[in-house]
Amino acid sequence: MRFISPSVLTGVLLVCAMTGAAQAQTMRAAQATDDHGVYAQVLVDATFGNVSSQSYGGEVGMTVWPNVQIFIEGGHVNNVASSDFFNAAQMIAGSLSQTQSGVGFSAKEPVTFGDAGIRYVVPIADSSVQPYVMAGFGVAHVTQDATFTVNGTDVTGNLAQYGIVLGTDLSGSFTRPLLSLGVGVSVPVWQRVAVDLHYRYGRIFAPDSGINVSRAGIGLGFRF
Repeated sequence: MRFISPSVLTGVLLVCAMTGAAQAQTMRAAQATDDHGVYAQVLVDATFGNVSSQSYGGEVGMTVWPNVQIFIEGGHVNNVASSDFFNAAQMIAGSLSQTQSGVGFSAKEPVTFGDAGIRYVVPIADSSVQPYVMAGFGVAHVTQDATFTVNGTDVTGNLAQYGIVLGTDLSGSFTRPLLSLGVGVSVPVWQRVAVDLHYRYGRIFAPDSGINVSRAGIGLGFRF
């Protein structure tokens, strides 16, 4: 009978243990995305940049590779008006006030957007928390909403009677490409329900100058 050397046996056991530990760690690191291949969530954000406003929308995604997901997002931002847009509306109101009293105005640029891209989940061993980074590309539809009032009455559609015609810088709408970048962390709160804390940056390539939109907020989602 041949006996295995204790040193050889120890080495074999050590290699097996290290291999098993490495495999287990890899499985745990990928578990966050492999166990939940599809997710969907609603997003509610505060926006800041040119102006402070609010945003709401939704996002769905699925795992296509360990720790790698593709996503589609859509939403609406109440206002992204630039200083140029506000100043142009203010000039019109100033002109109107030369002949009328009680002149008021508002200048808003609401945006409806959609984008798609890739989300990479940063693996954390022995944890179901999912930090992530993401990048996407899409389109944004911007509405130029400038309104003018005289003594509380909306006269935007009748400015011609006062000798004023709005240009394309204050009226109409346009659709332009959108670049989106983001970071966040998805935290399970109950079974497959998760809370998403995030920051998203968007760049709308507007005709004259780009529009920056920053969104920070919370999402509530479900992992399928």
